Amino acid sequence: MFWKFDLHTTSHIDTLLEKEDVTLTEVMDEDDVLQECKAQNHKLVDFLLRPQCMEDLVTFITQEPSTDVEEKVKYKYPNISCELLTSDVSQINDRLGEDEKLLMKLYSFLQNEPPLNPLLASFFSKVLSILIGRKPEQIVDFLRKQEDFVDLMIKHIGTSAIMDLLLRMLTCIEPQQLRQDVLNWLNEEKVIQRLVEMIQPSQDEDRHSNASQSLCEIIRLSRDQMFQVQGSSEPDPLLSTLEKQETVEQLLSNIFDKEKNESAIVSVIQILLTLFETRRPAFEGHMECPPGMSHPSFSVNHSILEAVRPRLKDFHQLLLEPPKKNMMKTTWGVLDPPVGNTRLNVVRLVASLLQSNTHSINTELINLNTLGVILDMYFKYIWNNFLHIQVEICTAMILAMPPAPIDIQPDTEAEHVKESILIKHLFQKCQFIQRIIDAWSSNEKEQAEGGRRRGYMGHLTRIANSIVHNCDKGPNGPQIQQLISELPAEDREKWESFISGQLADTNKRNTVDLVSNNTNMKNSKAFRFVFIIPFDRISDINFSLNTNESANIALFEARCKEKIQQFEDAGSDEDDIWDEKDVTFAPEAQRRPSSGSTDSEESTDSEEEDVKRDQFEASNPSNDDRMEVDTDCDGWLGTSVASPAASAPSDCGSSKAEEEASSSEHRSITETVINGSMKETVSLTVDAKTETAVFKRFENHLHTKELRFRLMVMRVVPVPVGIL
Repeated sequence: MFWKFDLHTTSHIDTLLEKEDVTLTEVMDEDDVLQECKAQNHKLVDFLLRPQCMEDLVTFITQEPSTDVEEKVKYKYPNISCELLTSDVSQINDRLGEDEKLLMKLYSFLQNEPPLNPLLASFFSKVLSILIGRKPEQIVDFLRKQEDFVDLMIKHIGTSAIMDLLLRMLTCIEPQQLRQDVLNWLNEEKVIQRLVEMIQPSQDEDRHSNASQSLCEIIRLSRDQMFQVQGSSEPDPLLSTLEKQETVEQLLSNIFDKEKNESAIVSVIQILLTLFETRRPAFEGHMECPPGMSHPSFSVNHSILEAVRPRLKDFHQLLLEPPKKNMMKTTWGVLDPPVGNTRLNVVRLVASLLQSNTHSINTELINLNTLGVILDMYFKYIWNNFLHIQVEICTAMILAMPPAPIDIQPDTEAEHVKESILIKHLFQKCQFIQRIIDAWSSNEKEQAEGGRRRGYMGHLTRIANSIVHNCDKGPNGPQIQQLISELPAEDREKWESFISGQLADTNKRNTVDLVSNNTNMKNSKAFRFVFIIPFDRISDINFSLNTNESANIALFEARCKEKIQQFEDAGSDEDDIWDEKDVTFAPEAQRRPSSGSTDSEESTDSEEEDVKRDQFEASNPSNDDRMEVDTDCDGWLGTSVASPAASAPSDCGSSKAEEEASSSEHRSITETVINGSMKETVSLTVDAKTETAVFKRFENHLHTKELRFRLMVMRVVPVPVGIL
């Protein structure tokens, strides 16, 4: 009934703006000023478009607040000013983007000395970014007129907001031709070379990180753009500059020809890794051939590899002598020295170089024995899983990828391509098999003495499985088999015993069977029911009975009578639907199949068991309203209640059960119900006149959960026939 009330309220801003001497700060103090601006309140927008107001808004986001202002409100007005200027109101965008005086005031923020205020830098970057998106021609034209723009961007690259602004210029400028013009302009200004120059030991860590991230994003954005814009006539000039051999050589010279600096080294490796990811592999160290190796389009610019190859010895030396790291105490011991970020990234670089599968690179790594050093680190640093996964990737790729092609004449020495020199080096020089067996045995010995399982054992399991897999099915299978056969007899026997014993047992433990292997459980129809089911679908419940004696028939009747009170209305004047009604068992001729089970599993064997499966059915309406019991021998407890008009044949004659039940007024029956390995003995006394039964249960190794399960099933079934 909200339309009865007038919920429209006039903003207090409208009243405030009617004052002749209202100030910008008074308006900005209003709680709903941003909402009203985004809703394009005409009075408010007209007020903000006043020249003095626009100038003040820009001033707020480009000048440091007064130091005597309380800290919690110090950046209140700069923040609100930024939000108002970026509220995407077309009139504000037009005024700001076309007024060169305002643009110069905004641009002056870059002319401050570093470091810039990071909060104000974020406001400045946000405002200029939205202008680049909304008024690209005007903003690009303005920036190109500023001769020091690129210099200032590089100067402040240590401020993340400025890095974001640079990347925004590469991604948010449309149309395509204007973007290409911007790329050409930035390339002419040598933005790539200037960013490369930032990554050297003399610069601080923030500059290293942001310059590296900028170059990485330029690579990715440029490549993505190349795939999206097919048939582009002009290549990306920034990417072309980055992929030049002299550019990569300059990067490597910055970190190797000067003092060692971990931040600079890691930043350069990040750039190299990005240059190598022309197709980003999703490989995570599994036995399968790494993605990318199966794609012919995967390739690395040859000039990059040529620049890196002479520096492999320097990267190898970093593994042996990384930048000095302080001793690190851990919960399990002392690391002196720890792995460190430098060595971890060098291993990542080796993994990427291996994926390029270049003969000259592979040969250099073998000559340096870089793989042997990496394996030494793997077994030494038993808790560093970042290292372990990279080593696993290296070994899995070596085992899975085909031999590297060699630049030879087609008619000479072609047979040399057939074998992988990396695999030969791994098995012979690095003693790959022996080290796996020794590490496994050493771990088992420590665990037997009460020690902890080593942290690399999971990866070692997958490495061993990778050897087995590639030995049987990989492209290098014959070579791997040959190398294993050439092992000393003792080592070969140990390996064969290991893969058939310890490795097989570990794989078995690691395999999770989501489906029970219990034959009785699979074949039993006792579990084919829905625990929670709407009341109007009771007729769809389908159970089976696992006994063939009449005791269960009487037991079921007794449970029905015992539970009938749950369905009665204590204060009802209606006749009791159960009064004067005999509970008997329909003859075979009056049965029909039920409407079927709702369980999806029923379809798997329903065709085979249609002849054997029976359900509880209501008797023919021409007879008394009665319930019947199916004594199917394939299940241990089951029922299906259908409409009273149904009738169908039965396998196990219930008429005999009726005769036996009426032969005497009292009869005691003892029945043992078996479900798999569990037994339950039921003692039942039936009074034929009163149609009552008293029963007792004697459990033999019967779990409480199983008993509760059976009782729950019995409680689901007894539904008054009259409401079905």
